[in-house]
Amino acid sequence: MTLNIGLTTLHEDEIAKHQATAQSLVTKLVILEQDDVSGGTPLAGTGRRFVSTVSTAGQRRTREVELRRTIQSVRGADPLLSPAQHAVLYRTRRGIQVALAVADVFARQTNLEQLQARNAAAPLGGEEAGQFKALLSAAAYVAAFTLAAYLGATLQSEGEPVDDAAEPNFLFDTPQDALKSMVAALDRSIGGAPDDLSLTARTRAFSRVAIEGLIARKARFTGLQGFENVHIRLDQDDFTLNGFDIAPGQKRKPLVMTFKKPEEIIGNHIAKYQALKLAKMLMAYDFDRQMNPFVELGGFLFTFIGDGMPGTGKTILIQMLAGMLHDYCGVAGYAFHYENFGVDQISSYQGKSGQNCKEFVNNVINPRAIGFGTIDDVDQVAARRSDDRASAGQHEVTAVLMESFAGASTVVRGNCTFGMFSNYPENVDDALRQRAGARWLVDGPQTKGDYIDIFALLVGKNHKIPLGEHDLYAGQEIKRAVSQSYAAHSRPQEEGLAAVWERYEKEKGKISTLADVGAYLHMIKEAEPRFTGRAIRNITDAIKMRAMDVELPDDWFKDAGAFMHKSYDEKKAMIEELRGPITIEMVLQEINRYADSEFRYTDKSDDAAVHDIIRRERQRERAIREIEAMKREGRWQA
Repeated sequence: MTLNIGLTTLHEDEIAKHQATAQSLVTKLVILEQDDVSGGTPLAGTGRRFVSTVSTAGQRRTREVELRRTIQSVRGADPLLSPAQHAVLYRTRRGIQVALAVADVFARQTNLEQLQARNAAAPLGGEEAGQFKALLSAAAYVAAFTLAAYLGATLQSEGEPVDDAAEPNFLFDTPQDALKSMVAALDRSIGGAPDDLSLTARTRAFSRVAIEGLIARKARFTGLQGFENVHIRLDQDDFTLNGFDIAPGQKRKPLVMTFKKPEEIIGNHIAKYQALKLAKMLMAYDFDRQMNPFVELGGFLFTFIGDGMPGTGKTILIQMLAGMLHDYCGVAGYAFHYENFGVDQISSYQGKSGQNCKEFVNNVINPRAIGFGTIDDVDQVAARRSDDRASAGQHEVTAVLMESFAGASTVVRGNCTFGMFSNYPENVDDALRQRAGARWLVDGPQTKGDYIDIFALLVGKNHKIPLGEHDLYAGQEIKRAVSQSYAAHSRPQEEGLAAVWERYEKEKGKISTLADVGAYLHMIKEAEPRFTGRAIRNITDAIKMRAMDVELPDDWFKDAGAFMHKSYDEKKAMIEELRGPITIEMVLQEINRYADSEFRYTDKSDDAAVHDIIRRERQRERAIREIEAMKREGRWQA
């Protein structure tokens, strides 16, 4: 459980120490309550009530509350609790424990803890006494809000929501008093529930009404400012509390996806290889230090863009990476969150698309989970800033992604990665595209062997057709395939970059020093103005990733204790032992890989513009011919 102010960790033992108190509150408590003056005494045989002419407003009387017995009475004939009854009772007790633990954190974050200690020794007086009372009331408010939020977030109801819950008679003297008033009100709300469905629905309605009542009273309390921006996450219960702004929503659904194995992907060798490495890199994240050794040592991939023609394997690559992370997190016992941002989250309401995108980013970067976020068809979701035909929502998404991926407030911890995928990356805004630290060319099967392999894989085994002269899947052996793919980039692939390379070699000879590398980069810049300092940063990150091109042994991820649960310093030392040196061949291959992609995008964009001009000219010539024909026939009205 994490409090994002200073990233304080709240351990399970701090919640467990409040179990006895919580148990007593759900078993039996005595509370002093104000009389209900709204009703009166029912008169036998009539539908009316007798209301005394003597005012009793302000009178208080004690009431015994036995929540466990009230829950039991829903199915009075059965001495055992049903699963739904047990869930309400257990979640209420657990919610009280969490609420008291959060109140303790609030006391530590403010001056309340010190004032409590001094008041225990000798009663406080004067200004300190007033401050103590105000902070104690604020802690009570925090406890009540936490319990209401916890019940709403952890209890799921299949029935229709109900509106017959009564607002609690809140007590804010101490956190325990506040929780007593909450339990008493919950007891009233569920009393007489006819069945389990109604019991859960009434409990959720109580949670909603209590939160509304608390938010309406928030202005009365001082000392809550520090809690406004608090982010509390309890992974064991999948419970999140974000200050007082929004009541927590539905419980996150388990990830449902068709996962793919690496051997089910034919071709795309570099993309597949880097995805395999990225999955293991993410699992090096240290939850206590909230940092990944690969971020410190270099080579961590925070953002990447995958581009290729339709049907070349972008979706299957996402399924492979998500599947590996899901499996690794299952071994380690870590929370894993996958989310895709798509066109369905573009809204016609001003500002809503940006909010949806920011929520998507925040869900993925949550430091208490391993995260993988994808933006599929990013060219449709995020618009070029110069495109005046795009919707306002698309422009909002572009702005949010640019700020989130490399903005002033971006913090890379190494627990998550974002992948942008597109069939037409040349349509993505240049600045957003350059925020992608790596370029994965997803070109699918290429060689004759690739096509034999993919057909044999997809056709299955329900046949007796002979294979013929072919070593099945030999070309997919990852290390050999990757080394061949990297070697192919020792010289440029794109025509525009190849011309720059040949001109450099003709004028200055072979590239062998840092000065030669800088001069080559400058010549690329002259040929392609979008080749900026950010491009150099992305290239050097890719080079560091190649230097960290360490094959983390599979044995490290079969057992959580072998690597994933070790301390940050131990993980870092284990990784450093595997690191290799940077070579000039590696540098040139990464420069050519990245620059090839920029020239490819420019060429595609230029080709599209040329085709557009040609199409318009053909339309113009056709229109002229048709106008001439209409004039000859006398049908033209100028």
